[in-house]
Amino acid sequence: MYEVVSGLLEVFSAMFQGYCLQYFFGSFLEGRIRNRHAGLLTVVLYAVLKLGIDLILPSDYGSIRIFEKLTLTLCILVVLIVCCYRVAGKIKVFLVVAFLATSEISFFMAYNVFWLGSYLYSLWAWCFKKGYITSVDIFEKLMKATTFGISITMHIVSIVILFVSLKSINRSFREKDYAIHQMELLFVLAPSMTGVFICTLLRMVLVTIESGTPVSLYDKYPSLIIMVPVVLLLSFLSILFGIKLFQDMIYWNREKSSRIILEKQVSSLQEHMGEMERVYSGIRGMRHDMKNTISLIMQLAAGKEEELKAYLEELNETMDRLEFRFKTGNTVVDTLLNMKYHEITRAVPDLRLDVEGLQFPEKLFIQSYDIGIILGNALDNAMEACRKLKVKEPGAEAFIRISSFQKRELFFLKVENSFDGRLLRRRQNEFPVTDKADRENHGIGLANIKSTAEKYQGTMDFKVNGRVFILSVMMKNERREEDGFRSDG
Repeated sequence: MYEVVSGLLEVFSAMFQGYCLQYFFGSFLEGRIRNRHAGLLTVVLYAVLKLGIDLILPSDYGSIRIFEKLTLTLCILVVLIVCCYRVAGKIKVFLVVAFLATSEISFFMAYNVFWLGSYLYSLWAWCFKKGYITSVDIFEKLMKATTFGISITMHIVSIVILFVSLKSINRSFREKDYAIHQMELLFVLAPSMTGVFICTLLRMVLVTIESGTPVSLYDKYPSLIIMVPVVLLLSFLSILFGIKLFQDMIYWNREKSSRIILEKQVSSLQEHMGEMERVYSGIRGMRHDMKNTISLIMQLAAGKEEELKAYLEELNETMDRLEFRFKTGNTVVDTLLNMKYHEITRAVPDLRLDVEGLQFPEKLFIQSYDIGIILGNALDNAMEACRKLKVKEPGAEAFIRISSFQKRELFFLKVENSFDGRLLRRRQNEFPVTDKADRENHGIGLANIKSTAEKYQGTMDFKVNGRVFILSVMMKNERREEDGFRSDG
């Protein structure tokens, strides 16, 4: 009976470990097989291979056997992650080692339950000796029940610790799509490797053979019942804190890159604002003067030279084309809209850019270059979405619609654009994930928009309505002390 229950517990434990592995790997990697049974296949495959190792190499107290089982377990994890999941770079190495370390740590944390439970055997023996247990049958039943209870409790504690630990690692590792570099891999790998070697050392020294009898190190040194769990807990915390520090490093580097790009955009806009205003004013003045001049010449040439008249009419049409297509009254915005429009129409000739709803209040305290930063990044994202849509569906309608309004001291800006309806998001990420290969230098447009809006005590939000992406930005339109004014509020 005990052998049957023990075997069922081993199968259940292996299956649940397989589930934990599938949950852990699946949180980071895309499965090769896309159906509802793919996860179950991974679970069963892991359980079969692990039980096979335990059958081929039963546990003993030799260091060679311990290393053999460890090597085979590592091979199983490598085979599963390669065969069941798509290539995802160096992160696979971390996942394999982290899972192995966590499963070993959870096993030895649960082993304490076994050692503490062994005191019950001594208790029942003492009770039997003193006569508190008078029946041999009751004594044997108590011993068997204790054995079953310890075994069940140990397995349950082990798998619960494993699941909770992997879930903690999964939550802490927010940037799952980050392309990890070699030195970064070594940084996050070191705590997990340390955990594996600590557990391997425990397997070799925790139980020794003296006069042909297994003797637990806990019996010799009872203080280890406290020290070993503390060491294991510290080992796991080093894995967890190493991951959190690594994630913070990614965030800080991204913030730094985003800030550098934002500062370059601001500097570039500031440098060219004066020039753009002069060019804009010059074009308007030139167009006005030339139209008057051409009108006068045409009157003088009327009825005399048809050829001269035709030439002047063509010149007049050319001057009409010098007029900006979009005129909102804000020089920076007008220049930006016209520049971006000519840029996108090369790739998407039939793009419809609607800015009729884009209006600015008479008193705009938001810096023009900040408006330019927000619109520039928003238009870049919208144009890229429209371009991808037209590549996938040449007959689809591509449009970008920009509108704004003022409500009390708040200025609202909305940018809507068509897209293919596919938005890649991760629960742990604030913004959609870019599908470009160079993810470190792309996908920060929304972050720059939010950062700029926050300068004016504002915020940014986005949503999807069918196949329309809607970006909303809110800012306070009031004088700021940073601009050399006292705030009205």
